[in-house]
Amino acid sequence: MSDTSRPNLWRRLPLWQKILGGLALGILAGALMGENASVFKPLGDIFINAIKMLIVPLVFSTLVVGITSMRDPQKMGRIGGKTIALYLLTTAFAIAIGMLASAIFQPGAGFEFSFDKAMETKEAPSLVQILVDLVPSNPIDALANGNIMQIIVFAIGIGVSLIMIGDKGEPVVRVFDSFAEVMYKLTEFVMAFAPFGVFGLMAHVSGNYGMDVLLPLAKVIAVAYLASIVHVLVVYSGLLATLGKLNPMRYLRGIVDALVVAFSSASSSGTLPISIRCAQKNLGVSEGVSGFVLPVGATINMDGTAIYQGVVALFIAQMTGIELSVMDYGMIVLTGTLASIGTAGVPGAGLIMLSIVLSQVGLPLEAIAVIAGIDRILDMARTTVNVAGDLMVTTLVGKSEKELDLEIYNAPHPAGNRAARASAPCRHWSWAGHR
Repeated sequence: MSDTSRPNLWRRLPLWQKILGGLALGILAGALMGENASVFKPLGDIFINAIKMLIVPLVFSTLVVGITSMRDPQKMGRIGGKTIALYLLTTAFAIAIGMLASAIFQPGAGFEFSFDKAMETKEAPSLVQILVDLVPSNPIDALANGNIMQIIVFAIGIGVSLIMIGDKGEPVVRVFDSFAEVMYKLTEFVMAFAPFGVFGLMAHVSGNYGMDVLLPLAKVIAVAYLASIVHVLVVYSGLLATLGKLNPMRYLRGIVDALVVAFSSASSSGTLPISIRCAQKNLGVSEGVSGFVLPVGATINMDGTAIYQGVVALFIAQMTGIELSVMDYGMIVLTGTLASIGTAGVPGAGLIMLSIVLSQVGLPLEAIAVIAGIDRILDMARTTVNVAGDLMVTTLVGKSEKELDLEIYNAPHPAGNRAARASAPCRHWSWAGHR
């Protein structure tokens, strides 16, 4: 009896508990084995590769299906406007919280560092170049290279065109709908391996980023993590409670799977399949809204990076003894918020955004080198915030469009409430205008 009960117990455990268990065991293995824990890294590599395998076909198919399910280009424009406005608003809050945390805890006070050589940084592309690069000259090439912004533009074009040709486009719509279902099922298969992949990732990270690296800069790490937690618990939960009239605890519990994968992988795009799964199965957001808002958010929402900018900018000012004026604080918020859109999807976007902010207030760019050694640790926190923000905005937009299934959202056990999902399936909706 005990032999059969063990696998049944494993299957009954919610996914987030399995993933958290893998994360904790990975940290323990890294602490005990040090760099030798890298022997488990192939498990993490397999998991990351499997996630990457899902990204392009999942983004493309869910965007097309999401747009065609709206049946109304005006509605798509309305949802897009709400999405961008919410992302900009939360980004401004994020930078302010990051600066406030640094101002209170003073992580750069007493920290001494001499700049031996300047840090080379890339320039952000111009607005005109960003707009030009949005349109793919070769959509197949964009799909092959995983250029998410170009894929989004191409998918929007396909979706709108299918709506406009009416009944002639129905066979193609059904093909995309079926393909999206295939990708959802494949995502479930990949997520079954997540606990083992997370174990491998965390064993490698904790084994290679030991206390020798963390202790000298432990304060700035702690401040960044504290600001990230405050942003999620206060700003995101507050917006859900005030604007959406929703219970924030349901939201927080429903996104645990995505947050754990985001933290361990440090990739917003890589977490996208899990985010879509959480939005639909745990939060009850419709396929149309989640399929549109989440891919856009994974590309342009950079709240976590904004917190990082606020913390690091003041850290550098404190470390170098440079006094910032009230105007400088305002400039950091404004520049960081606008830069989050301008550098979206650009490789090294966090570094580019930080260099823009530092340049605007006269802080030395070479100081970026100070935190280079702990960037991976900080990246894990900012990616987690980004993903939490994507799911919060998706939930709010879904509620405002009356495309949030409250039975699923308020279910006491979102990851395992089969009864709620059976009575209101997450991907087939009965509201007007939806299949």
